Amino acid sequence: MIEPISGQHFFYEFSNLDTGCFEKYLELFSQNYPDDLHAIQLDNSPAHPSLTLSIPKRIILLFQPSYSPEINPIERLWLELKRQLKKQDWFNDLDELHQAVSKILE
Repeated sequence: MIEPISGQHFFYEFSNLDTGCFEKYLELFSQNYPDDLHAIQLDNSPAHPSLTLSIPKRIILLFQPSYSPEINPIERLWLELKRQLKKQDWFNDLDELHQAVSKILE
């Protein structure tokens, strides 16, 4: 998550994207910011609108229209990430890619 005005961010890495991982992410996020009310803009990934998703108190999920990445602020981060990764010639394995992405996000 990235707060658009301040740039404050919260990242957590999971091995896959499913409802259980997304639910755990929201739990960790709410534990880090327990006193704030958060409106989180999401795309319509199958993990996001699940009927079984437990949403912590003080978090409101706002779903953007389908096929509209231009209105999702996180897409600008992904564009910048891809731009910086293109500067590097090659990654020998996923670990090297992971390290490069982590360095950029820091």
